[in-house]
Amino acid sequence: MSASANTPCPCGSGPGYAACCGRWHAAFAEAGTLTAPTPEALMRSRYSAFVLDLRAYLLATWHASSRPAALDPPEAGLRWLGLTVKSSALQDADHGRVEFVARSKLGGRAHRLHETSRFVREGGSWFYVDGDLA
Repeated sequence: MSASANTPCPCGSGPGYAACCGRWHAAFAEAGTLTAPTPEALMRSRYSAFVLDLRAYLLATWHASSRPAALDPPEAGLRWLGLTVKSSALQDADHGRVEFVARSKLGGRAHRLHETSRFVREGGSWFYVDGDLA
């Protein structure tokens, strides 16, 4: 899938892609900067990056302590169906958690990923650390 400026954002937050996750993706693509202002914004932008197969963005926003060396391309036929953010909270100025459900379909079977993710801010940028599956 590709997204244009006027396309609804894959994260489902309401604004068009350019006004939502697209601005974080563009800042990274143009200048290598990570600018999502909150853990929830980063988590939404990462979901959209999965939908759009933006593996470089996903790796860049993954904390070095848990980042894989590479990400495999998505499986052929994978369709992302939607994202629901159940809760989002800051523990302090540099640590946050986001609970979400991401839905997808592959080979005619529906899948749900229900996770509480941990985020840390370093050098002014938020990073995904890891998560617990529900």
